[in-house]
Amino acid sequence: MKFKGYALGILSSVSYGLIPIFILPIKQSNFSLDITLFYRFLFAAVMVGAYLLYSKERFAINKREALILICLGICYAFSSEFLFLGYDFLTPGIASTALFIYPVIVALIMFFIYKEKLKKSSALSLFLAFAGVIVLCLKGTGLEINFAGLGIVMLSSLFYALYMIIVNKSNLKISGFKLSFYSMIFTSSFFMIKALVGNQSFIIPDVSTFFNLAVFAFFTTVISSVCLVFTIKYIGSTPAAILGAFEPVVAVLISVLLFHEQFTRNLFIGIILIVIAVILNVISDSRKPKELQNA
Repeated sequence: MKFKGYALGILSSVSYGLIPIFILPIKQSNFSLDITLFYRFLFAAVMVGAYLLYSKERFAINKREALILICLGICYAFSSEFLFLGYDFLTPGIASTALFIYPVIVALIMFFIYKEKLKKSSALSLFLAFAGVIVLCLKGTGLEINFAGLGIVMLSSLFYALYMIIVNKSNLKISGFKLSFYSMIFTSSFFMIKALVGNQSFIIPDVSTFFNLAVFAFFTTVISSVCLVFTIKYIGSTPAAILGAFEPVVAVLISVLLFHEQFTRNLFIGIILIVIAVILNVISDSRKPKELQNA
């Protein structure tokens, strides 16, 4: 289960890191952000719902589960909203990199509120990963970044961290696919209500935009969300958050290869620090005594 958890965690991170590929063309076409996010989560919910129908899993949930799933939907909605607003102020690589502060938020909340012991190896992994993020933000002789945009992305990080912790601590007795389905439904509902209040049109202008939205939903939402839920179930919130280090690495590489950001020495050092942090965390956790792993 541990190996599966780490593999799914890396896949979730890589999938989420692909967001700039899909969101930037949509934003450049002046398509509404709220409508984009509405369709992103609606299409993703339809895809996961189709799997639930295929596997003949019941859709029924009780009131407690519904309340928790609504909270998850709201957290995911705010995280997406603030991240994509951050793209208006920051480059895709820097915005996605700044989002990675969420493992630190997860670890701190788990440590101070839930009294979860923070191992030295986990603390070192967090430090290396955070140092990597800082190095990625460095340009020239100083930290050249739009602090308004950074603040917006920090809010995205906070809500993403809360999403992970709620999944971990709510003890929902439902499958990962059902959890993902309902959290996507409620996230989509959030943006639908927001768009209706703003009197925005739900018409998709062309086939190309429809295709982008569908692929966007599958690769960055279905794969990422489902894998993340199972990762948290298998290895917990803090290790899952640390594996999220691959998100900024993927986002930076995409920015360099597709959006022509310059690949600097700082980018190289930052990526290396982040990868070392992830490897250290995986090795450390795999060496824990079996009785502790099963505790």
